[in-house]
Amino acid sequence: MFKNKTIVYTSGTFDMFHYNHLRMINYARSLADILIVGVSTDELVTSYKPKPIIPFNERLQIIEALKTPDIVIPQHSLDHTELVKKLNFDAFVVGDDWFGKYDYLEELGVKVFYFPYGTGVSSSNLRKAIHDSYEEHLQMQQKAKPAIK
Repeated sequence: MFKNKTIVYTSGTFDMFHYNHLRMINYARSLADILIVGVSTDELVTSYKPKPIIPFNERLQIIEALKTPDIVIPQHSLDHTELVKKLNFDAFVVGDDWFGKYDYLEELGVKVFYFPYGTGVSSSNLRKAIHDSYEEHLQMQQKAKPAIK
């Protein structure tokens, strides 16, 4: 059915969807005839970092609303061995913050591209900035309260 088509898989948490997410998905699209995007479930994400702010079903719908993916699926595991067998993708695109983690896919015939996420925006950085801003706001409120006598 997909003979002579390049199938590319990319995946992520896509929490607090931002520009770097879009850049990575667009990069994956540029390599693909067929683009499959996996969205990590809340259960998967909490196995290695704090629970996402945006619930899984909403993150999935955000990615489905993009015009770039052909197929959007839940991602239940960081091990993509079974996905390669099931989906038969030719290439995998992931942020370079995972550099080296997916090199094993090369042995399965999958070309791995570590997308240069850079030092720009990330969901983890956004989460920290929101937290720090909120803490600062609380401290300013405390200072502004008149002393009760």
